[in-house]
Amino acid sequence: MRLLLTILFISIIGFAAEWTTSIWWSAALVAGIAGAFAGLRTGEAFLAGFWGVALMWLTFTLWKDTANHHLLSTKMAEVIHLPSYLLYIITTFILGGVAGGLPAWAGAHLRKMVVPEMAR
Repeated sequence: MRLLLTILFISIIGFAAEWTTSIWWSAALVAGIAGAFAGLRTGEAFLAGFWGVALMWLTFTLWKDTANHHLLSTKMAEVIHLPSYLLYIITTFILGGVAGGLPAWAGAHLRKMVVPEMAR
């Protein structure tokens, strides 16, 4: 249950952070902080960060992409030599997940270093 709440927290607060700051890595900061304070094991923290940011980026990408009829994602797919815009969206999903999973994992490790008696 804590894992699902952390995923939801990272998605919502990460979306708000990226929407207000226009910095792509602000969701990674949110994931790192959530990983440090959620009390999850390191593997669970990585999963929470991965799915939280990946789903948030997927939602944001699809929201913006359907508004312009896949024009931008098609052009970006051409730039990086992908055969379709769907592969570009999947690539964005995976990269967003890694960009959220690693800071959450690092935050969980930081918590284990600072407060070793809480480590599982």
